[in-house]
Amino acid sequence: MQDLLKLRNIGISAHIDSGKTTLTERILFYSGRIHNIHEVKGGDGGATMDFMDLERERGITIQSACTAVQWNGHPINVIDTPGHVDFTVEVERSLRVLDGAVLVLCAVGGVQSQSLTVDRQMKRYGVPRIAFINKMDRTGADPDSVIEQIIEKLGVTAVPLQIPIGKESGYKGAVDLINMEAVYYEGDQGIEVVRKEIPAELKDAADAARAHMLEQLSLFDDDLMETLLEEGEPSIADIHKIVRRATLSQEITPVLMGTAYRNCGVQELLDAVVRYLPSPPERQVFGQDLLNLDEHGKGAPVALTPDEDKPLVTMAFKTVMEAFGQLTFCRVYQGKITKGDSYINARTGRKVRFGRLLRMHANDREEIESAGPGDIIAVVGVDCASGDTFCGEGANVALENIFVPEAVIRLSVEPLTREGADRLGKALERFRREDPTFRVMTDVETNETIIAGMGQLHLEVYIERMKREYNVEAVVGEPKVAYRECPTKEVEFNFKHKKQTGGSGQYAHIVGKLVPLPEDAEEPYVFNNNISQGRIPKEYIPAVDKGFQRSIVKGPLCECEVVGVQIDLEDGSYHDVDSSEMAFNTAGFNCGRETLQKAKMALLEPIMTLEIEAPEEYQGSICGHLSSKRGLITSSTARSKTTYINGEVPLAEMFDYANELRSMTQGKGQFSMEFLKYRQVPANVQTEVVEKRRKEKEERMATA
Repeated sequence: MQDLLKLRNIGISAHIDSGKTTLTERILFYSGRIHNIHEVKGGDGGATMDFMDLERERGITIQSACTAVQWNGHPINVIDTPGHVDFTVEVERSLRVLDGAVLVLCAVGGVQSQSLTVDRQMKRYGVPRIAFINKMDRTGADPDSVIEQIIEKLGVTAVPLQIPIGKESGYKGAVDLINMEAVYYEGDQGIEVVRKEIPAELKDAADAARAHMLEQLSLFDDDLMETLLEEGEPSIADIHKIVRRATLSQEITPVLMGTAYRNCGVQELLDAVVRYLPSPPERQVFGQDLLNLDEHGKGAPVALTPDEDKPLVTMAFKTVMEAFGQLTFCRVYQGKITKGDSYINARTGRKVRFGRLLRMHANDREEIESAGPGDIIAVVGVDCASGDTFCGEGANVALENIFVPEAVIRLSVEPLTREGADRLGKALERFRREDPTFRVMTDVETNETIIAGMGQLHLEVYIERMKREYNVEAVVGEPKVAYRECPTKEVEFNFKHKKQTGGSGQYAHIVGKLVPLPEDAEEPYVFNNNISQGRIPKEYIPAVDKGFQRSIVKGPLCECEVVGVQIDLEDGSYHDVDSSEMAFNTAGFNCGRETLQKAKMALLEPIMTLEIEAPEEYQGSICGHLSSKRGLITSSTARSKTTYINGEVPLAEMFDYANELRSMTQGKGQFSMEFLKYRQVPANVQTEVVEKRRKEKEERMATA
């Protein structure tokens, strides 16, 4: 248990281009895991954690990568996650299994759109975090503004533990407010951490900042408040204890600063990770008891303890298909995994043998014999899905699954050659299994293969991977918005399905109503069985439900998925001989299609949150251009001659926005987008979309 208290499982998360991978590279270097620093966009082969060719070419992280380092006798498992919103599921599933996180923020950009997403994910899984303000050497770096944004936008209590020495290109190091020392990073690549007296010109600012820090901390510790009221001086050890306790309970977020690219601040951050973030025994994890389920199919919570002697409970949080089989990344919560032993998949009930265990360092592997509580390892050749729980003898629990966001964009793919069809099928099956946000479906009428994902970049990367990894040349259709349809009017139905011509007949009669659900309803479809006195036998009711579910796959407007539907089944009748499950299923399907035609259907479109960063002089033209795209500007702020515009805009209007923004700002503007919600389309736009889809369908039918 003593060794387990030293273990840290952390993730490095941030908005795109905040310097996560650069920071992770320094963590590897200072901990002795690598002996040369490689840059993300350098000509030296790229960063260690960006091991895919595509990542190195584009200078972005696409897949989360795991490694293990040692720092001052503490083993640390580090996961470097992507910053781009299109790969948000990588962050989601990493945070699901981590104990702590480092939220990296750009000293100029501050809290940006993906920072907010990452913050939501951390809060969803109750992950304590440290904030690291990176890029302190950039022109316009303003840590005070970033700290204000952490408080205002993230709604957390930010407690700075440092103040900067020097500004922008003159940044030299930081004042440690706990020890009241100036910290510099000297020697080759900042290896030497040198502590000196605080420069005279910063003494007053440091005293004021320390007093403010202690005042904030005193809100979470009565003894410290008493010491301060008596004008006493708290001990350094006590301050560390208070910061740790308040961080673990997520009452505060300690803030450190530096510039990873210039090799400043990374060692201090590692010290803070070890000092303030939790070990596995300090995180309370619950599973669901599968032996005692309630009427909703949920089990009572079961506390898991990081004890090697208890039955194994481990979660498969990520799968990667490789030439020699599936590589499954697992986090052990309880018990011990031993090479060659078999464990039960809680979802399928099947026993699976764990033949080879690996400790991962980006794409390098080290064979191991066993893994205990808190470990993050990979297993070779296990057939399972992301989010599956594996249990040893004596445990029968399932861990809460990973939240998967909606796919908002889709396009068709078709292989150029017949030989390519098999390879395309293999590629799509592999990507679907690896990435829960990547969807594959077949349009029954056109026989087209449709892929859906989180954004254009998401699908572009997969199409590029098809070419490189599977040698599949494909014809790719235009990107299409994943519209949805919803009813806006309550409709009663009284539907009879009757077929009694030759052979055994079919008879089903259902009565009830279709009710539109509110916009913020948790489920897109609800079925209520209000039948009493056996008007329809119990065994036929699920068939009616399935029939209605089949009817909402394609709506009457433009064959999009129907959401926001509540079916209340009130009455009906059956025939002793001719009624069957199939008859009631068909009745539900045909009734659903007929009723939706009368329900005054509306089209819903995905709305994206948009964040634009551009020079101040282009603010007017950007805002005007957004308004022409049906965009709504929610905020606009200017910091050091750069304007930051936040807004909400329909995805349908944003397909060529990267080029439009470039031409408007002479290549100086950049933006990021993230799915926000579905919203009803204005009537004139709905007419246009429905007409366009109708013409497309007619053209397809004519060429078929």
